[in-house]
Amino acid sequence: MSETTERRPSRLPLRDIVLMVMLGVVFGFLYWALVQAWNGLAVAMGPAGDLAQHVLLGGWLLVAPIAIAIIRKPFVGIIAEVIASVVEVVFLGSPVGPLLLVAAAIQGAGSELPFALTRYRQFGWGVYALSGLLGAGLVFVWSAFRFGWFGQDILALRLGMQLVSGILLGGLLAKVIVDRLYGTGVLDEFAIGRAGAADRGPVVRRER
Repeated sequence: MSETTERRPSRLPLRDIVLMVMLGVVFGFLYWALVQAWNGLAVAMGPAGDLAQHVLLGGWLLVAPIAIAIIRKPFVGIIAEVIASVVEVVFLGSPVGPLLLVAAAIQGAGSELPFALTRYRQFGWGVYALSGLLGAGLVFVWSAFRFGWFGQDILALRLGMQLVSGILLGGLLAKVIVDRLYGTGVLDEFAIGRAGAADRGPVVRRER
């Protein structure tokens, strides 16, 4: 799959907007399902159940790098994350409430930053991994203030688990998903498909 993309206009066409909203809605429901998995894992971990949130945190970062890799425009990842959080709060009744929108914006900004630094032209494994790392790291700071983790003996353990989860679930897994979707051909009309076609070059017809 292409690691670069072509020069793009700044405005989002309707097709990209529709896809971004669809991704946000779909991942809003998937994130809600992940909350149920989190609750189950917390019970299974017994006394260490409070750490279950860090094990799975990367899963809540997925939609940002996926949306960015497909559409390749600024702020797409942040908006997709916020849309997913709106679905969780408004339609699925997340107990976190409106503060979930703030957390989503923070983790979306962290996930999008590495792609923005490459001007949305590099989509290799390293950029995805850094996306998960920063998404998990930024939202960890927010959560640490909210829940009073600073000063705890296990602060470093919490941070380490969350960063690893961010890299694996929020970064590398996102690339696997994007590559699989790209391979099906359903993304050919989006920026990722056009970039791939440009890298392959013009089709050479054989003359008889």
